[in-house]
Amino acid sequence: MLRENFTSELKLAMKAGEKRRVETIRMITAALKDKDIEARGAGKEVNEDDILALLQKLVKSRQESMEIYDKNGRPELAAQEREEIAVIATFLPQQMSDEDVAAAIQAAIAETGAASIKDMGKVIAQLKARYAGKMDFGKASGLVKAALAG
Repeated sequence: MLRENFTSELKLAMKAGEKRRVETIRMITAALKDKDIEARGAGKEVNEDDILALLQKLVKSRQESMEIYDKNGRPELAAQEREEIAVIATFLPQQMSDEDVAAAIQAAIAETGAASIKDMGKVIAQLKARYAGKMDFGKASGLVKAALAG
């Protein structure tokens, strides 16, 4: 479904003359083709969860670049990264609020019976299975670690 969405959005952006959106969607499709080639070599197929993970990776990369540009006084490049993040975010599902993330972590800890930091992998695996694309797992892992340590 996301693949078809990329194609249709690209056509709309081209017709509307939205240069940044066209460039960003083309970048997404190029990254997806690379992922397809990589998966084909491993004898797998790229599914929706893989595509969501790819999109999140692209957003994270743009955020890191944006911070570097801001620190080094390059506001025009930082603005470009912000625009790309906004385009990529239109394809991602709505992110969970901080309260929802905290509740999901507590539920996962209770369901897995996690008692110490040694059980952190079980909790993260369950969260990834349920909330792929909806949760920032970089932040979530810190929250899980804090919950299990305390």
